[in-house]
Amino acid sequence: MSDMNRREAVQAMSVAALVAAFQVTPAEADRAARAVERALSSSQEFEPQFFTAEEWETVRMLADIIIPADERSGSATDAGVPEFMDFTLVDRPSRQAPMRGGLMWLDLACNDRYGSRFVECRDDQRKEFLDDIAWPDRATERMVQGVAFFNSFRDLTASGFFSSRTGVQDVRYMGNVARREWPGCPPEVLQHLGVSYEDEP
Repeated sequence: MSDMNRREAVQAMSVAALVAAFQVTPAEADRAARAVERALSSSQEFEPQFFTAEEWETVRMLADIIIPADERSGSATDAGVPEFMDFTLVDRPSRQAPMRGGLMWLDLACNDRYGSRFVECRDDQRKEFLDDIAWPDRATERMVQGVAFFNSFRDLTASGFFSSRTGVQDVRYMGNVARREWPGCPPEVLQHLGVSYEDEP
């Protein structure tokens, strides 16, 4: 990568405080989640409006490293998190430079260490590298920008996942379900609170 691209990456990383840059309001999350539902139910392959093809590949891989599939639910990409991010970034252009700069930094740093961009590294190399930026208290000073990017990306991934249908099912949220009758508070909860229905006047 050229010196100009390196300077652009550093500049993009410093455009805004990354921790605040990716925060999503409830209204934005709701809009993006609805757009993701429509995109996932479409028969056409999703075409990102913000991310380049290379960035899209990185975003999908990184999101799935953060929230992989398990026995309880699908992965971040299964939940449409990359699509959520794309809709969110189009909706709020001020977030675009920090995201693009962070992804450029990730590839530059991996290339400096391993000679390959992030998605082309081996699994153990990616794990080693992410361990260096996932824990703010353990990170070296030269990794501060990467720590800020990764933590913000992780927060955005969680926002996308837990506002999706997959994420709501993952936490076993029971709200928004109509019930014909209310059976009352579970006995174990009443016992924990030290109350019973017989105590009512």
